[in-house]
Amino acid sequence: MEMIQSKAVVSIFLLSISLILPFTQATDVKYCNGKTDYDVKVKGVEISPNPVVRGKPATFSISATTGDAISGGKLVIDVAYFGWHIHSETHDLCEETSCPVSDGEFIVSHSQVLPGFTPPGSYSLKMKMKDGKSHELTCIEFDFSIGFASPVADS
Repeated sequence: MEMIQSKAVVSIFLLSISLILPFTQATDVKYCNGKTDYDVKVKGVEISPNPVVRGKPATFSISATTGDAISGGKLVIDVAYFGWHIHSETHDLCEETSCPVSDGEFIVSHSQVLPGFTPPGSYSLKMKMKDGKSHELTCIEFDFSIGFASPVADS
C-alpha cells in the first residue's frame, strides 16, 4: 500500500511540474556585443506566461549580477516583430528593481499587459541597462512569442 501511495505522490508531483514549466521556461539570451565585457552579467530571462497571452499580464524577469553597486539608471527597451522595429520604451531602473542595487545578484522584473489587438507571432526584445550617467551596464537580446489565444475567449 505504501508503494502505491509513493508512486501516486511522485506522479502528482511530475504532473504538476509539467504543467508549471511551460509558463516559466527560461529564455535564451545573448549579449548585443559578444566582445564587450559588460559591468552587469545577465544569467537568464524568464517570461511568464510563455508564450505571452494578449490582453493578459506578462512578466519578464531578468536575473543578473554586478560587481559594483548601482544607485540608479534606466532600461531602454526596443521590440521588433519579425525583424521590424515596432516599439520602444524607457523605464527607471529603480521602478523595476530595488535601488540601490548592491554588488552581487539581483533581479529586474517588468510586468505589462499587451493590448488584445497585438498580433501573435515571433518578437525580439533588446534591452540596454544604463547607469545614472548613461554608461551602458549591459545590453541583451532575446526572443519571445505571443500566442494565438484570443483574450476575448476568456471574457
